[in-house]
Amino acid sequence: MKNAVFIYSPEQLGYKFSDSHPFNHKRLLLTMDLLKNIDALSDDAIVPARVATDEEIALAHDEKYMDIVKKAGHGLLTAQECENYGIGTEDTPIFPNMHEASSLLVGGTLQAVDYVMQGKSRHALNLGGGLHHGFHGRASGFCIYNDSSVAIKYIQKKYNARVLYVDTDAHHGDGVQWTFYDDPDVCTLSIHETGRYLFPGTGNVTERGNGQGYGTSFNFPLDAFTEDESFLKVYESAMREVFEFFKPDVVFTQNGADAHYFDPLTHLYGTMNIYREIPKLAHQLAHEYCDGRWIAVGGGGYDIWRVVPRAWSFIWTEMNDLSSPTGNLPKSWLDKWQQESPVPLIPTWEDPNPLYEPIPRKAEIEEKNEQMLTKALHIIRNERK
Repeated sequence: MKNAVFIYSPEQLGYKFSDSHPFNHKRLLLTMDLLKNIDALSDDAIVPARVATDEEIALAHDEKYMDIVKKAGHGLLTAQECENYGIGTEDTPIFPNMHEASSLLVGGTLQAVDYVMQGKSRHALNLGGGLHHGFHGRASGFCIYNDSSVAIKYIQKKYNARVLYVDTDAHHGDGVQWTFYDDPDVCTLSIHETGRYLFPGTGNVTERGNGQGYGTSFNFPLDAFTEDESFLKVYESAMREVFEFFKPDVVFTQNGADAHYFDPLTHLYGTMNIYREIPKLAHQLAHEYCDGRWIAVGGGGYDIWRVVPRAWSFIWTEMNDLSSPTGNLPKSWLDKWQQESPVPLIPTWEDPNPLYEPIPRKAEIEEKNEQMLTKALHIIRNERK
């Protein structure tokens, strides 16, 4: 059994809306190149992504919607004709071969699932996945097909396993939550910036599931300008208590890297410290509760130069029990990519200190997050009494 596999194909870069769109999968190439530069990623650990079949995608998506995506990607429909399906919008514009590109991202996640669930690898990472806003019959928030929803349905159908889905993207994991909102065998845990001022506007603590699934949806909306200490306190408490409550067979983590201070689309004040710690606890709890079964995907992350490659590298080094890298980034990597980067690259694994001016509302924000945490976990805590 391998310790971990890294799912990647150059064709994954074909999921591209435009040169100016904030969703840019060049971050996959940047991350992989950084890992190779520190000798953390060997060629024999890389497994090519496969293409998901229509039947597999239909586990979580409407066939009529899939047909719309196919036609739009081949120039057979106008943006106006696709509008009701969330395609052709400013967020999710039409691009050539949309269905084919999206199917490869879904297939990459299914490849990761099979490696872990068949015992070929303890852990698997598909950074091309994590498109958590896609709905059954509609695209949303840069996401055409929701690879996480498809993969969890696939796990249920093929492996009959209970899944804990953990989402640390700054945007609420709405598409996955609503897919499994009434399913008692899938637990969703999302830590995100409050939707008060941020897309998609959902993810309140009161969204707890429905019917038989009531009590298996957990949301932890953080106040804007939340810093590392408060983020990690919520994360650790939520993870430990939800794992113990749900006792999953496998953990599936979505690792958006957009809670960082530099991210242009969000208002959280995270640093590289949170991205060092997030995979450490996921890894530990996967071994404690799931015999090590841990599937991880990417997600958001819109500062592709200064944030995403460093943040996502920590997931892979953790999966492989390597020391978390510190100090200077490789000069060869910096020299290569600085030529393209529109901003000066951060030359170290750590962020500059201080990264930003002190937050005057720090104590108030931490208190609000603490109150939110208590409210979000009251179902579990009341059961213990």
